[in-house]
Amino acid sequence: MWELTLPRTLVIGEDALDYLRCLRGKRALVITDRTLVSLGVAERIASLLKEAGLEVRIFDRVEPEPSRRVVEEAVRVARDFGPDWIIGLGGGSCMDVAKAVFVLYERPDLALDEIAPLAELGLRKKARLLNIPTTSGTGSEVTWAIVITDEHEQRKMELASREVVADVAILDPSLPASMPPRLTADTGLDALTHAIEAYVSKWRNDFSDALALWAIRIVFKHLPRAYRDGQDMEAREKLHNAATMAGMAFSNSQICIAHAMGHALGALFKVPHGRSVAVFLPYTIEYNAQVAADRYAEIADILGLGGEDIDEKTARLVEAIRELLREVEAPLKVADLGIRRSDYEAKLEDLVDRAMSSTGTVANPRDVGRQEYARLFIYAYEGRSVDF
Repeated sequence: MWELTLPRTLVIGEDALDYLRCLRGKRALVITDRTLVSLGVAERIASLLKEAGLEVRIFDRVEPEPSRRVVEEAVRVARDFGPDWIIGLGGGSCMDVAKAVFVLYERPDLALDEIAPLAELGLRKKARLLNIPTTSGTGSEVTWAIVITDEHEQRKMELASREVVADVAILDPSLPASMPPRLTADTGLDALTHAIEAYVSKWRNDFSDALALWAIRIVFKHLPRAYRDGQDMEAREKLHNAATMAGMAFSNSQICIAHAMGHALGALFKVPHGRSVAVFLPYTIEYNAQVAADRYAEIADILGLGGEDIDEKTARLVEAIRELLREVEAPLKVADLGIRRSDYEAKLEDLVDRAMSSTGTVANPRDVGRQEYARLFIYAYEGRSVDF
């Protein structure tokens, strides 16, 4: 048996933000960052909420790779304001903070690290959750995962509860249109990694497979277009939808070791999330091909890459991913991120420790231990093909 969890309401397409005019409630807390405030996006959302008759407060102190400290600040604001809607507006960082605040506002007796898949939280006594992504990649708007950085322990906390899946997610393609090319690439590659890992996860299912395959096709077709021309609205809308599909896919199957390694790298070297997972993706496919080549071959077939057998098809998929990375000027190996080898090797044990503790290790199609992780981290730094 497998339980699928999806948002109750998904609003998509041009003018999707108009849904906010119909929202019923008294007070809405918008959790976002200062960039979206400076761009006027937060005020645009606040104006629509005020048209619906809601009192609005904006918390704009979310940072990239958000910390426990920021969550605690936002929780204090929520408890003071008493919202009946908590709205995550922005990229994955803003929505992850919104989800964490949603829990701790409802359950002041809980600590952040007590948010867990099997814990009974009993939410929605005080508020409901609405997410509005402004980037096309994390899928956080529809997932039950929360990633918060513990700055003291230098680790990413992988928290999760099905109860934090949003009541409403709004996908308006006008919002990601202002993303610069580098952010477009990073977030699009994040979506691709979500979808590919969802498709090979031990916990995959027919529903996650369908969402993952469609998302993979869309990212390959439309990411280069959106990267070259941010005002290509067809590409923007397709990518925005694909990112959410990929989020629903991995939220209902699981991530694998590209994410485990990427989370470790991001925590220790402050590499943006999408970039950190994508740089490991080709190497982890080569590693997993020993047991999952048939699944990778199916992805290659969907993309029309050709190949005579599953091994050749898998190899073509790896090369197609590397070609996509080149097309959007993304790093092909960890050394390309500007990390000195001496610094990297000095933290190799820490990288392995963090990867080993990730849920991605559990769901990965091929077993991976400390030695395998250590070799994968080195191979990915050097850009060597994985042959073990």
